[in-house]
Amino acid sequence: MTTVNTSNLMAMRNAILQQNSALQKAAAAPAPNPLTGPAAIGNATAASDNSFVSTLRGAIGEVNNQQAKSSAITESYERGETTDIAAVMLQREQASVGFQATLQVRNKLLSAYKDIMSMPV
Repeated sequence: MTTVNTSNLMAMRNAILQQNSALQKAAAAPAPNPLTGPAAIGNATAASDNSFVSTLRGAIGEVNNQQAKSSAITESYERGETTDIAAVMLQREQASVGFQATLQVRNKLLSAYKDIMSMPV
């Protein structure tokens, strides 16, 4: 299992920036021919969508795993099976930081979505 760290967050940031540049290129491209439809545009961005979705899904899965580990070690401490309070607090803080980072990414994505949806066509 991997943890959420700086390199994972930077990879997610780069994926978001790549997606943003792809959207800007698509917006600058000429309108598709109505007779052929937008199928060509959809095929051009399908490969980058899979990597972005898989990166985001993986990061959310990692945060979920950290939350589960944090809950398990907290319950273990409460039952008296674990006496190392430092390890418990460290795991709880790691889960908290991962959750806060995910929350911030979600907020940025929602903000970008709202900005895009409010653009005039």
